[in-house]
Amino acid sequence: MAGSWEEEYRSKLLPAEEAVLMIGPGRTVFLGTACGEPQALVRALLSKSYAMIDNEILQTLSVGQTFYAEEQFRDHFRLNTFFIGPRVQAAVNEGKADYTPVNLSDIGRLFSSGLKPVDVALIQVAPPDQEGYCNLGISVDVTLSAAMNADIVIAEVNPNMPRLGGESRLHIREIDHVVESDLPLLECRGEGEVARETPRIGRYVADLVPDGATIQIGYGSIPDAILPFLEEKRDLGVHTEMFSDGLIDLVEKKVITGRRKGFHEGKVVSSFCMGTRRLYDYIDGNEMFEMYPSAYTNDPCVIARNRNMIAINSALEVDLTGQVCSDQIGDRFYSGIGGQADFTRGAAHSPGGKAIIALPATAQHYTVSRIVPTLSTGGGVTTSRGDVQFVVTEFGVADLRGKSIMERALALIGIAHPRFRAELLMHAKSLHYVYQDQMEAGYVGVYPEQYETVKVIADREMYFRPAKPTDEPLLKEMFYSLSKDTVYNRFMGLKRSMPHRELQRIVNIDYDTRMTICGFVNEDGVWEMTSFAMYDLDKATNTAEISFAVRDKWQNKRIGTFLMDMMIGIARDRKIKAFTAELLAENMRMLDLFYRTGLKVETRLIEDTYLVTIDLWSK
Repeated sequence: MAGSWEEEYRSKLLPAEEAVLMIGPGRTVFLGTACGEPQALVRALLSKSYAMIDNEILQTLSVGQTFYAEEQFRDHFRLNTFFIGPRVQAAVNEGKADYTPVNLSDIGRLFSSGLKPVDVALIQVAPPDQEGYCNLGISVDVTLSAAMNADIVIAEVNPNMPRLGGESRLHIREIDHVVESDLPLLECRGEGEVARETPRIGRYVADLVPDGATIQIGYGSIPDAILPFLEEKRDLGVHTEMFSDGLIDLVEKKVITGRRKGFHEGKVVSSFCMGTRRLYDYIDGNEMFEMYPSAYTNDPCVIARNRNMIAINSALEVDLTGQVCSDQIGDRFYSGIGGQADFTRGAAHSPGGKAIIALPATAQHYTVSRIVPTLSTGGGVTTSRGDVQFVVTEFGVADLRGKSIMERALALIGIAHPRFRAELLMHAKSLHYVYQDQMEAGYVGVYPEQYETVKVIADREMYFRPAKPTDEPLLKEMFYSLSKDTVYNRFMGLKRSMPHRELQRIVNIDYDTRMTICGFVNEDGVWEMTSFAMYDLDKATNTAEISFAVRDKWQNKRIGTFLMDMMIGIARDRKIKAFTAELLAENMRMLDLFYRTGLKVETRLIEDTYLVTIDLWSK
């Protein structure tokens, strides 16, 4: 059987310059993707461009030569790209090339349905195996679909192309012309110096990735910043549209095993990759890596079959309602839709899945905010506000799941660069996204991250941190859960309501004259506020009035003691002289808490109220 395909193979051999002359005029020509681009055939196109007439070039992403988008070749070629790479941005925005916005998962259907017919496919493959099957290696993506639906397939056969499992093969009988080449594959390396904010983004994103999760992560400075922070994770899996060298480090360190994916277990599933020779050599013949068409890898229903699917994508800007623009800067096209919408929707439907948008808070040397009141004029929505779950910048994480427009706006302002927060809050008020009396304090003060801590209390992990404006709904829920006795002792009376104007004074703070530390537990993925302690500083006396509240079911577990110790430490950091408090005479538990600090405590009883002073610097 081998002899039959070998004879057929030899009969199809042509020099590259002769092969491209088979294209003819007015044809639609598909070029292989990214680092899988058939370089010998592209060079032949250039050398024989004089013979080309009015051909449309279809491509997903180019990292090689793009002469066909240049003005001098306009009578020979017209580029139509599904994703705008850096090399063709100018041509697209100057009207010298076309851009077709489409989800990566849908491109194959455009080819097979005839909505976007392919006359000629120029692809690159590994040499045939013993059965006559060539392998598309690092570029299966939409290339396989283009080849299967093209009238003419011209394959550049290159021994440097890795062989991979999955659905990555094409038999020699399905190839019309063969061009042999041994050119090194195109390589893509890192983007150079990493911006100072990207490691912080990486840390925040990594905190959202549990052990055993399946991740989708792409190419660029943000993915590169995230990967090192995943090194302490266990049994991660990968289901992605593409990957690069950084993933190999995690495989070698046994961080990525795929054991807990629940689907394609033990496999790294992708549709193409971009990297260096190190990457290509590592995956060549490696049974852990499988390549499939983008119609499969990017199908949201397929993505959702992975357990704990974590989709990590980037953006150019996010508005205060959660709309994401990733492919435009104003009315100028920048990249493309790619697989962002596919993976965002798929991850959202995965058991335990999360859809994350990660981006720096600013652009243009910190002069422009990427968190914006509304998307820039001309900007399109890549991912709708209904699909976005988490937005991450170097200033934190905004969880938008189930959040109202007001809650979203406040959360997103909270992760914007501090210099833009007051302006964003002003815009939010003018758009009627938030309360007109929403305080600025929590947005202009410097959030003291050093006071975040985790403590095991009553065999439960509890998270303590300074309050944020977005904690208002949790505080409201906590207040209305309190018993009458707890309310009576905390507020020194039968308080029946806690309106916004009072709630926000507890959580919308400047972290200087007013400080609130809140305790939280995570109940089946939902955060619940268990407690809080706050002080309000009188600068004239350098003393701060302190108060506490603990949800009833968490009382008598020494949470108050822990909060008191935290507040003493914070007050001492700020050189506050003393705490003061007013207590009902019957509130002996709180009085006992003060005495247990070991500090000097003075009390005066006036009718039914104790006036307490705690010297923070006494031995």
